[in-house]
Amino acid sequence: MRIDLSVSNLINVFFIAAGIGICSLSILHVGSGMHIRKEVKKYFQIFFTMINIYISMHFIRMLLENHTGTAVSISIRAVTFIEFFVSGLMIYMLSLLILFIAAPGKNGKLINIIFLVLITVHTLGLLIDQFTDFYYYFDEMNVYHRSRGYAMSNIMHILMLIQNIFLLIRYRNKINKKLASALWLYLLSPLAAIALQLGFQQIQFVILATVISAAYLYFVIIRIQTEKYEDQQKEKDRLDTELSMATRIQAETLPNIFPAFPERDDFNIFASMNPAKEVGGDFYDFFLLDDTHLGIVMADVSGKGVPAALFMMVSKILIQNIAMMGNRPADVLKYVNNQLCTNNHEEMFVTVWYGCLDLETGILEAANAGHEYPVLKKAGGSFEMIKDKHGIVLGAMEGSKYRSYELQMEPGAKLFIYTDGVPEATNSANELFGTERLVHALRMKETGSPKEIINHIDSIVKDFVKDAPQFDDLTMLCLEYKGHID
Repeated sequence: MRIDLSVSNLINVFFIAAGIGICSLSILHVGSGMHIRKEVKKYFQIFFTMINIYISMHFIRMLLENHTGTAVSISIRAVTFIEFFVSGLMIYMLSLLILFIAAPGKNGKLINIIFLVLITVHTLGLLIDQFTDFYYYFDEMNVYHRSRGYAMSNIMHILMLIQNIFLLIRYRNKINKKLASALWLYLLSPLAAIALQLGFQQIQFVILATVISAAYLYFVIIRIQTEKYEDQQKEKDRLDTELSMATRIQAETLPNIFPAFPERDDFNIFASMNPAKEVGGDFYDFFLLDDTHLGIVMADVSGKGVPAALFMMVSKILIQNIAMMGNRPADVLKYVNNQLCTNNHEEMFVTVWYGCLDLETGILEAANAGHEYPVLKKAGGSFEMIKDKHGIVLGAMEGSKYRSYELQMEPGAKLFIYTDGVPEATNSANELFGTERLVHALRMKETGSPKEIINHIDSIVKDFVKDAPQFDDLTMLCLEYKGHID
């Protein structure tokens, strides 16, 4: 096979080799980009592949020219058809990119249809040309020549170019300035290269212009993507810092120093909360209403995360403030419910168990607003679930009423209250921990201190769940009533 080693051909080979190399490296870079959106990856992988095909077909046509034979004739026609067809697809893909970036609203669908019609007409024209030689033809030496209708083969390119220029001008305020400059370069640099080729007809400046402008466009888009990713990371770091602070603030609002009342020997109390997210909606609380009465709260706000944490703070403050006024548990829940129902546009709610223990008599008066059943161990007995009567959750319906009930706690009695994150803890087999396992686990450690009991339950639940993700907050409180020691 004889190869033309003229200066112009050598320059063209260099341009082609450089173009294929740049496009191939770009495809590899796109594939390895960790922070590049999938749609962007897919687009540029196809785009650079098309440019590579376009350049390769042009190169193969160069090699086949000036060689005779039927096989050569068929091959050169095939590669030239592919070259022209892919050139149309390239401008079509660029048009889709500009259309996406410009986002012309309801006109976008119509413009896209126009683009599809143009690429269809372009393809049909190329197919017809295979039988008419209207666009181009090959002589007996298989040398490429333009025909009288060659200009018609560029109609699609020109119309899409005009439409793209219109979009870039009309919607310039929507488009990033760096990106706009890269798009203008890609649209206009081939035109400049064509003008340059008028003086150097044998040198394919268009190939070099296409590759360089495509690589620059890719660089700009990836740079924009990277900057967005970096901004998102900064925002994520800021939110992480704020969430970490919120976690600490939330933890500090709950009683977390134990022993909580070291000067008291008539009761012992311990509690823990492990949120499923950075901040949770569960909360517990305990406080002395006076020297002889202890208030105890266990609650679970609907939802998770920051909204639940904010609602939790409001609920906690309201419950404690109303309880400190000496109201009975049912009245506390009634008043707090009405307050939470006011301006509750997010329709959040909270389940609450609130009890008031008379430290002299051991009488525990309590009320339940849709919360889990408490578990009580009487002196000398075992843990048993107390199926008390539930009222409606707080924040759901203004004017709801609640009913108080009493439990007698003798010295040695223990009370265990919790949120639904404990019985609803789920293992990898999608099996719930359940209340039966909870009661059984409590009985295994019923002689232990409140702290030992809670640590034991926490360990049992973790062993049951194993590697399954934690979907709900785990909150527990255990109270041991000792009574007065003479």
